[in-house]
Amino acid sequence: MSHRFIIARPVLCCALVVFAAFAAYAAEPAASARPFVHPGVVHSREELIFVKQQIAAGAEPWKTAWATLRASPSASLDHRPRPRHEVVRGTKNNPNIGSSDMSADAAAVYTHALQWCLTGDNAHAHKAVEILNTWSATLKVISGHDTKLLIGMTGVHFCAAAELMRHTFTGWAMPDQARFEHLLREVFYPLIKDFYPSANGNWDASMIQTMLAMGIFLDDRPMFDRAVAYYLKGEGNGAIRNYFNAFGECQESGRDQAHTQMGLGFLGCAAEIAWKQGVDLYGAADNRLALGFEYTARYNLGHDVPYEPYRSFQGRYYYPAISEISRGRFAPIYERAVYHYHGRLGLDMPFSREAANRPRSEGRGGGVSAHLPWGELMFAGLPKAQARTPAEPAKALR
Repeated sequence: MSHRFIIARPVLCCALVVFAAFAAYAAEPAASARPFVHPGVVHSREELIFVKQQIAAGAEPWKTAWATLRASPSASLDHRPRPRHEVVRGTKNNPNIGSSDMSADAAAVYTHALQWCLTGDNAHAHKAVEILNTWSATLKVISGHDTKLLIGMTGVHFCAAAELMRHTFTGWAMPDQARFEHLLREVFYPLIKDFYPSANGNWDASMIQTMLAMGIFLDDRPMFDRAVAYYLKGEGNGAIRNYFNAFGECQESGRDQAHTQMGLGFLGCAAEIAWKQGVDLYGAADNRLALGFEYTARYNLGHDVPYEPYRSFQGRYYYPAISEISRGRFAPIYERAVYHYHGRLGLDMPFSREAANRPRSEGRGGGVSAHLPWGELMFAGLPKAQARTPAEPAKALR
C-alpha cells in the first residue's frame, strides 16, 4: 500500500488526508520494563558500523558530510575544554558566564565521541573523555534565567557522548564515570525534573530529550519514564498535543521560525532516543510530530499554510498570526524525521525531504547549533531501520 502525506487546502481536506494517511501507523507508545539497550542514545551500534563503512567506501552523502564534520572547530584535537565551577545563562544568554563555553564543549565532546566511533582513533576517545572529566570535576552550579534551557540544549550532547564512550571505549575510568553520573543526578536533574510548563514549548522539548538521554545513560527507568509521560501528557507547552495542533501548527509558529524549529528538532531528537529503547513517541497523537515537521517545512519553503491563533498554556503567549521572522532559514533537524517517517514507515514527507536538502547552519561558520549536530552524516541514507527490539549484545566497533 502506498501512503502519502499531503497538506492541502482547504483546512478540512488537509486534516482528512493527513489522518487517513497516518491511521495505519498511529500507535500509543508504552514504556517497557526491559533493560535499556546500550549504546542507545540517538545512535545504535549497527548504525555506527554502517556509517563507518560508508565513509571508508567514499560513498555519498557520507563522504561530504564527514568532511564537513572534520573541518568544524568542534572536531579539532586542539580543542581545550573550559569548564567552570558555576555557569550562568541569563535571559537570551545575557549574562553569559561560561554558558557559551559549555555549549561549545557539549558540541565538541559529542563530535569527538563520533570521531572515535567512526575512525577508531584513540586520540578522539581521549579528547571526549577529557571533556567529560573536566566538566564533571568542576561544574557544581548552573544558574540564571535560562538555566533549564541551557541544560536541555547541552545535556543531550554530553549524555550522547558519554553513552558512546562508556559502551565502546575501555579507557574511561570507572571513578570518572561515577563522577559524571553524579553531575547528571545532582546538578542537572534537579533543575529540569519539573520542566517549565508555561515557557514557550522549545524549553520543555529541550528538557525532554536530555532527560530521556540521562535516564538511558544512568539506567534509571523512572527518570526515562518521567520524560516519556511528559512528552505524551504533560501540561506544558512542550507536550506533543500542546506544541502542535491537529494540523501541525506549532505553539511557536506565530513567534518566529527559528524557535519553532528549535522545539521541533528537540522533540524529534527525543522521539529517536525513545525509539532506540522500543518506545514509539514518533507515533503519538496520530503522528502529530510528523504533522509538525511537514507544516513547518512547507511554510519555510515558501508555501501557504493554514493558521489559527494559538494561546499557550496558562495564556502566557498569544500569537495572532504566523510569523515570517527567520522564514526560509532551515535548522539541521530534518534528517532524523525523514529517516523515520519516510525511511522506516514509507510515508512521503515531501516538504521535510526538500527541507533536508536545503543549506542549513550545521557545521558552517564555526558556530555551535542548539541541536545535536551531524544529522546528514548519521541519518541520511541509512538502510531500513531495525525493528524496535534490543540490539545484539555489545560488540567492539573496531
